[in-house]
Amino acid sequence: MHLHLGLHGLANSPDEKPKITWPLLKRVLHYARPYRGLILGMLVLILTSTGLSLLTPLILRDLIDKTIPARNTQRLVWLALGLLLIPSLNGFINVVQRRLSARVGEGVIYDLRLALYANLQRMSLRFFTNTKTGELMSRLNNDVVGAQNAISSTIVNIVTQFVQAAAVLGMMLTLEWRLTLISVVILPLFLIAARMLGNRLRDMARAQMESNARMNAMMSETLNIGGALLVKLFGRQQVEVDRFSQRAAQVRELGVQRAFGGSIFFAIIGLISAVGTAMVYGLGGYFVIQGAFTVGTIVAFGAYLGSLYGALQGLSNAPVEFATSMVSFERVFEVIDLPVELPEKPDAVPLTNVREGIEFKNVSFHYESGDENLLSDVHRYGSIENVSAVLSGEAAGGEDEEAAPKTQARGIALEDISFQARAGHLVALVGPSGAGKTTLTYLIPRLYDPSSGAIYIDGYDLRRLTLQSLSSQIGMVTQETYLFHDTIRTNLQYAKLDATQAELEAACRVANIHNFIQALPDGYDTIVGERGYRLSGGEKQRIALARVILKDPRILVLDEATSSLDSESEALIQDALAKVMAQRTSIVIAHRLSTILAADLILVLDRGRIVESGTHKDLLAREGIYAHLYRTQFRSQDKVI
Repeated sequence: MHLHLGLHGLANSPDEKPKITWPLLKRVLHYARPYRGLILGMLVLILTSTGLSLLTPLILRDLIDKTIPARNTQRLVWLALGLLLIPSLNGFINVVQRRLSARVGEGVIYDLRLALYANLQRMSLRFFTNTKTGELMSRLNNDVVGAQNAISSTIVNIVTQFVQAAAVLGMMLTLEWRLTLISVVILPLFLIAARMLGNRLRDMARAQMESNARMNAMMSETLNIGGALLVKLFGRQQVEVDRFSQRAAQVRELGVQRAFGGSIFFAIIGLISAVGTAMVYGLGGYFVIQGAFTVGTIVAFGAYLGSLYGALQGLSNAPVEFATSMVSFERVFEVIDLPVELPEKPDAVPLTNVREGIEFKNVSFHYESGDENLLSDVHRYGSIENVSAVLSGEAAGGEDEEAAPKTQARGIALEDISFQARAGHLVALVGPSGAGKTTLTYLIPRLYDPSSGAIYIDGYDLRRLTLQSLSSQIGMVTQETYLFHDTIRTNLQYAKLDATQAELEAACRVANIHNFIQALPDGYDTIVGERGYRLSGGEKQRIALARVILKDPRILVLDEATSSLDSESEALIQDALAKVMAQRTSIVIAHRLSTILAADLILVLDRGRIVESGTHKDLLAREGIYAHLYRTQFRSQDKVI
């Protein structure tokens, strides 16, 4: 009997009870359509296997009632061969069926994942800043696998178990209708036991998964490179071992409780099955003594009884499994249906070359705080994303703080920004932290669209340009340089996939990083580690510059922060920047006096507005915010210039 299916279904039945509508089913079946031939083949094989399984009890009845009493050796040999041939054929059928099932299941997983990933690539930056990475991974993994179960497993199993139950019941009625009624009468006991123990088993399973999630969250936090470094710096190794010991012990205890509860469930189900079997054999034996039917009939009936209970048990779990699959499909479809916040117009034109530069006209921008076009919150038992406070295990709570008088905190990130960066000119952005400098640079490659106003390149509104051509004309180096956990070569070629070795070396020479790379044991094939952690800040920044040089954009957007770099690295980057910005339109968040002095236009931002603009000399003469910033932030660099 397939009693383990019952335990699994009861323990993991979802809280969600989706309305299984025809449009939802129709959409689910759409993903099954490419595999309808394989699914039909699976059903044919399942029906064949079911039919073969029905023959075994009949052979046993013939052996006991006719062949052995008649001492028919030849018939005995044929029946024995039949008992060997049937499981052999069933084994072969199951192998073929499993292959077809795998083709269908993995095919559906591929289709769903590709559709999900492609749509996620079209999402705006706002989507990713407001969505947990773990939630995206769960949609791409857990929900996709759960959804494909509806097509490759759940629906097929429901059909299989229904056909099996109907066929076995028919055979049992043919053999002896009175014993069949006794067998069916006991079925409500299964449902009562499942109802009584199901909720307790489900609560145990969820408690264990939540406890396991807290343990996994702690491991994730303390075993990554940043967490491990922090633990060692504060000497908290034993504290974390003790904390982990407590959480692992809780998982252990809950696991024992769940196993114990499961064993009770199996014992009760087994007892109910034994009651049914005892009644069948007891009453059947009485009928044999009375001469109503033969011993072979009871043996065959007992074999059918196990198949019937297994099929009925599977059917009783079908609504839970099907609902779970539908919930997964709804979560997958939620991502696929997310509207693209930064759509490309059907008549968008390609940007071929930048001749006139960039112009901001009355641009305002605010970060949307609503949850429109975002994923809905889903509570997944066992997901580390549901753990709000990883170490303390408590819910994170906010504190009321009064804003300081000079804070940059505000509702609107940028307000009424207007300026022009002519082709080949350098525009420097300066201002206090949080003034809106980074937000302004994010609008240029259209990571966000302005809330009002417009940005033009060569007279074209960015929203009228194709996204691919816009991306190809803009090179951006952010303050936090990101490198993939791969080789230096792969990270560089991300800018130009077909770049030759000569091109890589030329770009790295301009960025003053080639000699460093050549000195490494594996050269350009050196693995940089997670987020480039094996490299210093200056080395990562120069590789990022080389990557932009390889792209060869006409517009350069830079956050040239070097506050954490040594003087040698800063000098190398300063020299590299001078080469990179030559003959390009550059928008630079300036942190160095050399950039300020070289700028054709300096924009001073404060609380999202341009409060001053002009050249270095002009702004100093005004004795305003720029003059104050110069004295506090840049004047110490005079000695370097």
